[in-house]
Amino acid sequence: MSRKLYFSVDDESNDIIKRYEQYLTGTASGYFDVEELESIVDYYLRKGRTMDCSKAIEFGFKLHPNSTVLQCKRAKLYLLTGDDQKAFRILSKLSESGDYEVNILKIEAFLKLDMIDEARLLTRRLLEDEDEELDNMCLDLAFIYIGLDDNATALGLLQKGFEFNNKNIELLHELAFCYEQADDYDNAIDINNRIVAINPFADEAWFNLGQLYFAIQEFSKALNAFEFSLAIDENDSLATVQKGHVQFQLNMFEEAIETYQDYRKMTSFTWQTDIFIGECYERLELYDEAIFYYKRSYEVHPVNFDAISGIGICYLEQEMYSEAKVYIELAIEIDANASDAWVYLAESYIGLENTEAALEAYLKSISIDMEQPDTFMAIANIYLEKGDFNNAIVNYLIANELDGELEFIKMFIAIAYFRIGAIDEAISYLKQAIEEDEAAAEMFLELCPDSVEIIINKITK
Repeated sequence: MSRKLYFSVDDESNDIIKRYEQYLTGTASGYFDVEELESIVDYYLRKGRTMDCSKAIEFGFKLHPNSTVLQCKRAKLYLLTGDDQKAFRILSKLSESGDYEVNILKIEAFLKLDMIDEARLLTRRLLEDEDEELDNMCLDLAFIYIGLDDNATALGLLQKGFEFNNKNIELLHELAFCYEQADDYDNAIDINNRIVAINPFADEAWFNLGQLYFAIQEFSKALNAFEFSLAIDENDSLATVQKGHVQFQLNMFEEAIETYQDYRKMTSFTWQTDIFIGECYERLELYDEAIFYYKRSYEVHPVNFDAISGIGICYLEQEMYSEAKVYIELAIEIDANASDAWVYLAESYIGLENTEAALEAYLKSISIDMEQPDTFMAIANIYLEKGDFNNAIVNYLIANELDGELEFIKMFIAIAYFRIGAIDEAISYLKQAIEEDEAAAEMFLELCPDSVEIIINKITK
């Protein structure tokens, strides 16, 4: 969500800004009243043009040397640029005036100077004294705390403002933002829905709803929200790419390709968009098209792990193992800690019938990430084929502990135990395997035809 400064600027002041800047070039008269100077200073503050702001304030003092408004703006500038002590000295002299903006700025100065108790006391006093625009005061105060990364205090102020006026759109935007920062997605969604109920054309709220629904994996609702956002502003590139991501999650790969193609026309990061498109074609098993987009991305941005590994995976799927190995090794050169790349390299070696190299790659993968049940099972299978049954058992057991639902894992454990003569353990795991799938019995006997008599004798004893 876009952030706002807690001071407001009248956009109708453009004529004043134009006249002031013409004055600086010597093409217009040089008198401005205090209100006009206030608009000029706030304009530069909003733009972050601190040097221009400072010049405008100094110019203003030449015309209005005793202006408390300009003193207040100078304090605001000091707070913005980090001169908190200077700001505090000015505000201390002005505080007797009881001016609202002075008090708001003074609270900010207190907080920046770690005068927390003083800030809380003044905040409480202002809130107690306000009975007409409490929501706007809470919003102004919340902006200060948001700017200081104190989301909890900001949230409390915004909730108080919401209780006073639950239709203040600007406050609702900030309240939703604070809920989101607190990972309270349910309340963030509720507040954004309130916004669109008040203003159905609030594209920012629709976009935020899309992001929030995406975060909680409510992808259909996310898609609906992004489509509303784009119906309001069809040129919103960020909403476009997010819509593509949602369609991808919904397995709407053809629609996602179309959306990503639209996004590609809106952005300069075409190499990244080509990866998105390539992933869609890969999921559609249109590997040649996927390789085309991955390679186009790779040509523009050579240090590109996703594109290079994507090419390798597509070659793997087409059983083009030598070609796959080349690209997967390139990917590993870019990121040697990518555990999945080592798995793909192992699969390439398996296809090339080099089981020793495959085993080495699998072992490298699990040294990076132990949470890989499929990889442990693949390692165990290699050990089983080599006749190294003890190592096979160790890896099968790890795989089973990580994921007991792996297909026929218990049958393979039974085979490995049978091969080392641990018949009781073999029978135990074989029974479990048959309970899960009766086909395990037949497969076990096919792989261990010499087991029939031994197991029957063991059972009948």
